[in-house]
Amino acid sequence: MLTKILGVLIPSLIGIGVGFFLRWLWAQFQLKSAEKRVSQILEAALREAETKKREMLLEAKDKLLEERRQLEKEFRERSVELQQNQRRLMQKEDLLDKRMETLDKKEQELEQERRLLKQKAEELQQAHEKHLKELERIAQMTAEQAKQMLINEMLEEAKKDSITMIKKMEDEAKDQAESRAREIILSAIQRNAAEVTAEKAISTITLPNDEMKGRIIGREGRNIRSFEAIAGVDLIIDDTPEVVVISSFDPYRREVAKRALEVLMQDGRIHPARIEEVIQKITKEMEQNIVDAGKQACIDLKIILPRELYPYIGRLKYRTSYGQNVYDHVIEVANIAGMIAGELRVNVEYAKMAGLLHDIGKGIKTLGEGVHATVGADVASKYGLPDEVVNAIAAHHGEVEAKYLTSAIVSAADAISASRPGARRESFENYIKRLQTLEGIATSFEGVEKAYAIQAGREVRIFVASDKVDDQKASIMARDIAKKIENEMKYPGQIKITLIRETRIIEYAR
Repeated sequence: MLTKILGVLIPSLIGIGVGFFLRWLWAQFQLKSAEKRVSQILEAALREAETKKREMLLEAKDKLLEERRQLEKEFRERSVELQQNQRRLMQKEDLLDKRMETLDKKEQELEQERRLLKQKAEELQQAHEKHLKELERIAQMTAEQAKQMLINEMLEEAKKDSITMIKKMEDEAKDQAESRAREIILSAIQRNAAEVTAEKAISTITLPNDEMKGRIIGREGRNIRSFEAIAGVDLIIDDTPEVVVISSFDPYRREVAKRALEVLMQDGRIHPARIEEVIQKITKEMEQNIVDAGKQACIDLKIILPRELYPYIGRLKYRTSYGQNVYDHVIEVANIAGMIAGELRVNVEYAKMAGLLHDIGKGIKTLGEGVHATVGADVASKYGLPDEVVNAIAAHHGEVEAKYLTSAIVSAADAISASRPGARRESFENYIKRLQTLEGIATSFEGVEKAYAIQAGREVRIFVASDKVDDQKASIMARDIAKKIENEMKYPGQIKITLIRETRIIEYAR
């Protein structure tokens, strides 16, 4: 039995051992094959890496060569540029050397001239002293005595001038009496003219009661004086019940004063500080109203203009030309110009723009004299309007040559608007110009802050800066202004110059 088991077990063990051996041999074979493949792969990878390495080296060499060529090219260009700069510097150095030589020569000449001038000044001083001594010897009086004689002569001349002035005032009083008599006779015939003038120069405010008149006047008239001084208008408070009249040739000032007085009456607090506060507030509101008026005109005419031009248009609402409201006039001209342009197949928008803006120069305050057409054209050009519009504004009175058909259209529309019956009153415009000239003369003096022509041009109130004009200078300035008005203007009667110098000190308690 054991023999049988061994006979079966031994061959099995031998078979198993042979199987393991054969598997080991196969594994060794596969291992060597794998090692061989790995070796082949490594060799191929090394060859490929070597190839790429050579390619990258060649590419790097090419780039280096290219960069080297570029650098050499830039170096050559820089070298040429440096050589040119060096030549220019050398030329400049030569020029500077020459100029230095010239300046040295001129300095020497100036020094020589200075010495000559000093010598001549000394000679002149000696001659002057000699001349004075000779004059004193001939005149038999000293320089102080001659000065006193001159002062006496000037005083005598001043006395003669005062006598002449008194005589002139007497003559003018007689002329005014005769003129007043003629006015009374003619007033019945010319009532229409009087009504138009009143409509253009005054505004009327209805008071809630007569007690309000006393509050407006204030204690010893301080409220009404403050209001007139700050607003630059005349308040006329007479026996007419519950009515106050605001008089001013400037519609803008008159409107500000009217609104301010209405606010003060509604508020009830009327005193100088409150008056100043309300007038400043109303002035700011008026500026916004001016912008809105300019914008509304553009909306009504269906044209688009830069917002910066709205104030220029709106200001015309408070300007008149020969008694005609300029704001209404320019809108009328714009409509007429648009109609004419439409009939002639010309750019209607440009015609309306030029018609609306043709008189904006009348609303611009400029130093000195200026033609309003040219001033308006400069403003239109500043804000980038087309040349056709700018030329139409500049040429509407013929000061500039008309280059476009639009210019002729605007000129015709302006003439149509101005020449229609009842459009203008020339005498009122002359009156306005005289008052503006009065204010312009006053503000031309240094130290004047503001000036108002009131009482129909019979008085000019001038406010000066207290830090620039002292009391003595204020007195001299008032006389100089009066002399300038006498020399440059023609007017009936006399004009009162009221110069106001106020010292205002403000401090805060914290």
